[in-house]
Amino acid sequence: MTERFLRAKHWQLFLLIFGIPIIFQMLLMGSMFSNLATKTSPDPEIMFNYLKYFPIIMILFLAFYFGWFWSVAIGLQKKVPENVTMKVKKFKIFFFIPMVYILCFMIFFAFTMDGLINNRSEPNAGLIGSMFAIIIPLHLFSMFCIFYTLYFVAKTFKTVELQREVKFSDFAGEFFMIWLYPIGIWIIQPKINKMIEE
Repeated sequence: MTERFLRAKHWQLFLLIFGIPIIFQMLLMGSMFSNLATKTSPDPEIMFNYLKYFPIIMILFLAFYFGWFWSVAIGLQKKVPENVTMKVKKFKIFFFIPMVYILCFMIFFAFTMDGLINNRSEPNAGLIGSMFAIIIPLHLFSMFCIFYTLYFVAKTFKTVELQREVKFSDFAGEFFMIWLYPIGIWIIQPKINKMIEE
């Protein structure tokens, strides 16, 4: 799978990471608004019914986006010069933490939405407060892990490109291009294709 991501064309990755989730979301929103427009008095329950599909969109997006990260960071390791050491183990730990967190959060979100729709009872304020006390620190740590993943992917890419030890100033542009992937993927992926062909 890693090899497929590395050999994929930029437009293919753009469709997988950005296009398919956006099309799926637009179809979902269009269906929701057309259902609301046909009713004389809109029912908020219809909107909540559609929200349970949100985790599917997120999981689709994350599978392709993080799959690309993994492919670049791990797949290009064989092209890293021998005199350069990369902290691959640290990357793997920080890579999986946000994935597990987001997956758990999406499952929790789906069950919460389903419970609110089916039970039609008011949520417990104490439970919500305690959930936020748990979620906010985990969310912030997950964001840190994602930024480290972006950092490592950009560093690996630039190390392979320059064939030497690099500083953040060398790959800051790549870091922001990977962060802003709808634009960056068009610039970075063709270079990755060339690296793989060589």
